[in-house]
Amino acid sequence: MALVLLFVTVVLFSVCEVSMNAVYRVGDSAGWTMIDHPDYKRWASTKRFHVGDTLIFTYLKQYHDVMEVSHHDYVHCKTNFAKAVYHTGSDSVSLTKPGEFYFICSNDGHCSAGQKLHIKVHHI
Repeated sequence: MALVLLFVTVVLFSVCEVSMNAVYRVGDSAGWTMIDHPDYKRWASTKRFHVGDTLIFTYLKQYHDVMEVSHHDYVHCKTNFAKAVYHTGSDSVSLTKPGEFYFICSNDGHCSAGQKLHIKVHHI
């Protein structure tokens, strides 16, 4: 009986872990944009990101894109050495490991005007 109870507990924890993964629309209803200058730093500060969560970047692809970059490139808005580039207008980024992650828009002046995102991803 104890072995069955242990098995059921492990299965329940596994299901709960999967169901706890969150999906975040970057910028909430504003999306990934320059219109009205969303404060992505403030947006991220209200969230706690975990491995298994997903970021959704929604934007007009003729005006924006999303680049994952290093901390240095984030600070200096450099686009030469992107780790990943997204440009569909509705990009899904899975957070598969803990750590610091940095995203910018590569269009001229957008990053320096605040279209950039820094998040910290935690273990579950």
